[in-house]
Amino acid sequence: MATQNFPYPPSLSPHQSKILSPNTTSTTSPISPRSESRQIISLQQPSNKKGPSKSSKLFRRFRSVFRSFPIITPMCKIPVSLHGTRLYDNHIHGGTRLIGTLFGNRKARVNLAIQENSRCLPILVLELAITTGKLLQDMGSGLVRIALECEKRPSEKIKILDEPIWTLFCNGKKSGYGVKREPTDEDLMVMQTLNPVSMGAGLIPTEATENTDGELTYMRAHFERVVNSRDSETYYMMNPDGNSDPELSIFFVRIG
Repeated sequence: MATQNFPYPPSLSPHQSKILSPNTTSTTSPISPRSESRQIISLQQPSNKKGPSKSSKLFRRFRSVFRSFPIITPMCKIPVSLHGTRLYDNHIHGGTRLIGTLFGNRKARVNLAIQENSRCLPILVLELAITTGKLLQDMGSGLVRIALECEKRPSEKIKILDEPIWTLFCNGKKSGYGVKREPTDEDLMVMQTLNPVSMGAGLIPTEATENTDGELTYMRAHFERVVNSRDSETYYMMNPDGNSDPELSIFFVRIG
């Protein structure tokens, strides 16, 4: 089967287009014409999937209020580094390779979905208080570091990725909050539409996801997950061209 390239969003810079080179895209296009019936979700359960956490349920009401907040970017710098992590042959020593997808309407908050592979249901979905267009623009102009911080709660022994809400810093600037949520029907439609895609960027038309707000912008890439401790995990977006500097790094940290 011949390889088919995916369209890049108009605002992606040449630097960003470089890391998503044509030879790293999948063999079929995720964009399809409107079908007569709703798309069937055929994604599989991940190997370590569990039911929704109690903490996640408690914050569902807060999540609905959070979506009504304005997107703000107050100045607050924090130190962010790679902690000396080194890459060998485009692979981080001790890391676990996963699939990460950034998607959303360009002027709306960006969503991040993490999957074991493109055929599995997401193991994590985060809604971040950064617009999709702004994040992709920043990634096109240089390296982006996202730090998600929350306070330790000794009385509750939950995994770090089960924390329901995070304070969000983007390149040292406090940018609101990140909220974990259960995948919506629209999220699953996006993941199903991008099922054949292992890596790439482009637009998903309204017909493919039944989204009433217009086309969705997406970027998908491999991420390396590094568990530093029970209170710290890092996800590095891997560049297919072998460049040792990841375009995007996401740090989850519990402090206090």
